[in-house]
Amino acid sequence: MDSIVQWFASSLGQYVSREMVVFIISMIPILELRGGLLAASLLQIPITTAIPICIAGNIIPIPFILLFINKFFQWLKMINLFRPLIETLEQRAMKKSDNVAKGEFWGLALFVGIPLPGTGAWTGSLVAALLEIKFKKAILSICVGIIIATIIMSVISYGLLGIIL
Repeated sequence: MDSIVQWFASSLGQYVSREMVVFIISMIPILELRGGLLAASLLQIPITTAIPICIAGNIIPIPFILLFINKFFQWLKMINLFRPLIETLEQRAMKKSDNVAKGEFWGLALFVGIPLPGTGAWTGSLVAALLEIKFKKAILSICVGIIIATIIMSVISYGLLGIIL
């Protein structure tokens, strides 16, 4: 992930501020807040500046995913070229949905919050939409997950582990 973050920082850094680079990285699937905080640390942005930027960047796509992804997927499935890709995405998301379905609110929050490959706000939003979790419950749960991820990634990205221990 470091090399991806460094590539974005060097490519975008020519055109926008360091803070905007972090904001954009935080909006990108897979990288999300985790990548944003790593980038902020590498770009030497103070943690107090980085956290709100990363949270905002990670939250912005979530309502759109929750509200529109099912209809967007239905539309893409009508195009034979995209059908296999969309079905694969849905199957992968549903494979990860067992724990979310059992614990719903806290299951979704932990799924989003624990920084493992294939988890995060984007995938959590997709799972919530596919499981038809109510919008308000899903958005609150995902925001709690983002806060959990922020704490974990702040400790990792800014080397706060040495201070805590």
